[in-house]
Amino acid sequence: LSYANIGVVHREMGNYSQALEYHEKALSIQTESLPPNHPNLAGSYGNIGLVHYQMGNYSQALEYHEKAVSIQTQSLPPNHPHLALSYGNISVVHREMSNYSQALEYHEKAVSIQTQSLPPNHSNLALSYAKIGVVHREIGNYSQALEYHEKALSIQTASLLPNHPSLAASYTNIGVGHRQMGNYSQALEYHEKALSIRTESLPPNHPSLAASYTNIGVGHRQTGNFSQ
Repeated sequence: LSYANIGVVHREMGNYSQALEYHEKALSIQTESLPPNHPNLAGSYGNIGLVHYQMGNYSQALEYHEKAVSIQTQSLPPNHPHLALSYGNISVVHREMSNYSQALEYHEKAVSIQTQSLPPNHSNLALSYAKIGVVHREIGNYSQALEYHEKALSIQTASLLPNHPSLAASYTNIGVGHRQMGNYSQALEYHEKALSIRTESLPPNHPSLAASYTNIGVGHRQTGNFSQ
C-alpha cells in the first residue's frame, strides 16, 4: 500500500517512470502474498494501466486495465463501483486508440453499473456521461453528444458549487456541441458561462482560460462579430 501511495503521488506530479517503478514494486509484493483474484491486485493493475495511459503506451494500458477487470469480475459483485471505474478506464484508452465503438460499449457498461450503485447526482456518473458525449462528438453524433453533456451538466448543477471548474468543462462541451451543430449564438452563450467560472476559480495564466477565450473568439467570428 505504501509503494502504491508513493506511485500515485509520482503520477500526479508527472513523474511517470518513478510512478511505474513503485506500482510495480507494490504488484510484486501482492502477487507473492495475495490470492490471484484478490481485489488489491486489480487495484495495482489499474494503477499501472493509468500510468501507461498517461505515458501514451495505450496497448500496455489496455492490457493492465483488462487484467484488473478480469480479477474484479471474479471477486466483486457485478454492480460494484470499482468495476465501473475499470470499464471507464478501458473505454478512455479505446477512445485514444480511435476504437470508438469499443469506447462507447465500455462507457455504457460503466454507466449501467453506476446508475445501480451510486446516487443519481454522483459526480462519477456525470463524468461518465461527459465521456460518452466526447466519444459521440468525435464520431460525428452531435445531437447525442449534446444530450449526454446536458445530462452531465444537470447532475453537476445539482451537486456542485456554482463556480466549480467541472461545471465550466460541461459548459465548454455543450458550447462545442452547439457550434458543431451550427447553433453559434448558443455556443457563444455556453462558452461565456465557462469563462465566467474559470475567471473566478482558476489562476489568471491557466491554460483553460486560454481555451475559453479561443472558443469565444471562434464563436464571435462565426456570428460575424469580427472586432470581438
